[in-house]
Parts: sequence; C-alpha cells; structure tokens
Amino acid sequence: MNFAGQVVLVTGASRGIGAAIARAFAAEQATVAVNYLRNAQAAAQVVEDCQRAGGDAFALQGDVTQPDVAAQLVQQVVDEAGRIDVLVNNAFRTYAFDPEQRSSFADTRWADYQAQFDGSVGAAFHLCQAVLPHFRRRAQGSIVNMVSNLVENPVVPYHDYTTAKSALVGFSRNLASELGPFGIRVNCVAPGLVYPTEGSSGTRAQFRETLMASTPLRRLARPEDVAGPVLFLASPWSGFMTGQVLFVDGGMVMA
Repeated sequence: MNFAGQVVLVTGASRGIGAAIARAFAAEQATVAVNYLRNAQAAAQVVEDCQRAGGDAFALQGDVTQPDVAAQLVQQVVDEAGRIDVLVNNAFRTYAFDPEQRSSFADTRWADYQAQFDGSVGAAFHLCQAVLPHFRRRAQGSIVNMVSNLVENPVVPYHDYTTAKSALVGFSRNLASELGPFGIRVNCVAPGLVYPTEGSSGTRAQFRETLMASTPLRRLARPEDVAGPVLFLASPWSGFMTGQVLFVDGGMVMA
C-alpha cells in the first residue's frame, strides 16, 4: 500500500489516533497535512515523525468547526502541496470517556448534543464541502470519517457523543450515495475504546479490564491499530467500497 505522490489532510492530528494516522500515511510516502487546534509543539513533533518515517508533512492550525477556517485549510493544503487526494475527518469536540463521571440523560443538556454535533458532523460538513470541488475536478478522492463502535453497541451510554457519531454515519452514507458517480468514495472507521489517548485517560483500569474480557481479541485498541483500516479505506485496495462502516474494536461488534 503506497501513497507516494498523494496528499492527505488529517484533522485533529497532533495527538492520539490522528497522530497515528498521519504517521502511517507518511510511512507509505504520502504528503500529510497535520491539522491541529492548539498544540503547535505536538503538531511539530508529528510532522517531524512523518518526515522521519519517509513521507513529507506540514502543520496547519485551524478550528475545523468554523466554515471559513475549514475552507482556508483545504486551500492551504492545495497551495502548499499542489493537490489533495484524501480527507480524514478525525477531529472532534473534546470528550472524556469515563463511565463513572458521564452525564446521565436526565443531566444532559441539549447544548451538549449541539456541541458534539458541531464537533463531529459540523466539522466534516465544512471540510467535505471545501474539498469537493478539488475531488470532482479530478473525478477521484477518498473521505474517511471517524465514528465509534458505540453507534452499534452503546456499552456506555455517552448520549451526546454517540448521537453525534451516529449522525455522522448517516451523513457519510448520504454523501457516499451522491458522490459515487463522480468517483469519490466516503467511508467510516468505528473504533472501540482506544487506549491510551487523552480522551480515554480517565477510564479506570477496572472498566478497561472488563471491556478487554468481553472483547474477542482480549485487549483494547491502540492508536496504531486504527491507522491501518483508515489507510485501507483511503487506498485503491478498497476501491469498490463506499458508504461502509469498518469496525475496529477487536471483534466486539460483529456487523
């Protein structure tokens, strides 16, 4: 699987899953645009890692929930690298995956849903609209949206987060249906709990162990485990796949 000559934009790529995805693309010789929100130092480290892995990379700061910023980011990628081939919508609103501290439905506000919706569907919406003219011009392109296995197995009812990710699945499938005739594919990757990441840092060891015991592969995903399926969906190896949700959770969800 080689991405030499291809340009990939990964949002929320300064840490965790996004950073692992960026490094994996670079290891396959892609040029990677590493989007980040605040941590310039972490993004610079990911860029350095990408270059060391054998690809090229550059960092782009921007809040992808803002439509003007999203459009500007895509244009910066095209200006810097000359093209864009793959968009990975990984950025999402900050969330703590802590079963003991989660909000029950009675305590969840509508504003919480809206915040997560803006972070997941809103960011993807703005970026997809921005890349679409570039993809259509060349009659090709791949979009990979990061969702969650919670949309099929809400083992912990994170109401606002999971509802937003479920909406992102619907968004992706509608987009896949419309854009397929133009040679543009849209798919989703749905990880289970990924550890360690900033979001999962508050998940207690006891819960992690319980989750591992109920997972056929008997462990949790690492950020690197998620990267491979993303690359697969972005590559010609999955050229006849669109509108799909690929679960990466050690077999917990068997669709």
